[in-house]
Amino acid sequence: MDKRILRPTPLNIVALLLVIFGLILAFIRYTQGLGAVTNLTDEFPWGFWIAFDVMCGVALAAGGFIIAGTVHIFNLKRYKPLIRPAILTAFLGYALVIVGVLLDLGRPWFVYHVLILPQFHSVMLEVGLCVFFYFLVLFLEFLPMWFQGIKNHAAYKALHALTIPLAIIGIMLSVLHQSSLGALLTLTKEQLSPLWYSPNLPFNFLLSAVMVGFAMVIFESQWSSKTYGRAIENDILKSLAKGCAIVAAIYFIWRMIDISMNGGWASMSPGFVSTWFWIEIIVGAIIPIILLIGPGQSNPTARGLGAFLVIFGVVLNRLNATLTGMIDQMGGMYFPTWQEIFISIAVVCAGILVFQAIVQTLPIFDEEVKEAEAAMA
Repeated sequence: MDKRILRPTPLNIVALLLVIFGLILAFIRYTQGLGAVTNLTDEFPWGFWIAFDVMCGVALAAGGFIIAGTVHIFNLKRYKPLIRPAILTAFLGYALVIVGVLLDLGRPWFVYHVLILPQFHSVMLEVGLCVFFYFLVLFLEFLPMWFQGIKNHAAYKALHALTIPLAIIGIMLSVLHQSSLGALLTLTKEQLSPLWYSPNLPFNFLLSAVMVGFAMVIFESQWSSKTYGRAIENDILKSLAKGCAIVAAIYFIWRMIDISMNGGWASMSPGFVSTWFWIEIIVGAIIPIILLIGPGQSNPTARGLGAFLVIFGVVLNRLNATLTGMIDQMGGMYFPTWQEIFISIAVVCAGILVFQAIVQTLPIFDEEVKEAEAAMA
């Protein structure tokens, strides 16, 4: 593997330029206010940053607790080669979620109030605390990688001893706040289309997070294998693809049942909202199930496409449940400004660049972990 911190590839150069441009736009946002760069209104006080950076970001970071539970709780050691990349992806994902929250808050310098002035009757308190503490858990899970990389053996062994307790705490926090984001949207019964509103939103969000957690690990593993010339862990990824397909099938069947129970089909009519619903279901659930349920599990191209479409489907689900599904009910129209979109793109690019910098300097992938452990023996 090329051990330069960031290889000057055309894509990396473009990503870096986008990050710089995003920082300029963020400066304008903080000096001139939300109105200078967003289309947020009293009718739509939550926009693209909450829908994409926060709602989607939390879901896409679910691979960390999925693989941690698989390896440390269910003791399936064959998946151990995937755990460090999954933890790193989750750690960076939650860091970017926090960035998204700070961008969206009108007065972000008061964000610490959730800790010192808790509103015990607000579901936002549970969301905020779980995100904060799970980010702290992920940081502690990341630190052994750092200490192993800088060859601080004492610190590595001390933190490595906490692996199991941290994994248990992390899984508990993840389950709580993946579902609590859905619970938050149960407060929008009068605003959200019946195609997405349900009293079961907490379970729906948790189930879709488990599904996309499998998909993110598959997609990240295949992307890093291609990028860094590593061998694809085909047997492991085939097993994950099977698990992803099973969860996706359960999710699809349950969504159909849930919509039927809550009268969602009665509101179905040709139009903007229903179009996005069917795109979410067909492209984000049905097609991935077809790709991942059979021979596609063994084919890296089909498996990668299936995983990508699951990711697309969950991202679209969060955007629909937070924005699209409210348009008809709210009687207005919100579309993010180009500045909102570019800042979010810059946030994603920053995460990709930091991921590359870390995997090129620390022992993250299995072969490098084994070499580092052998050197410490």
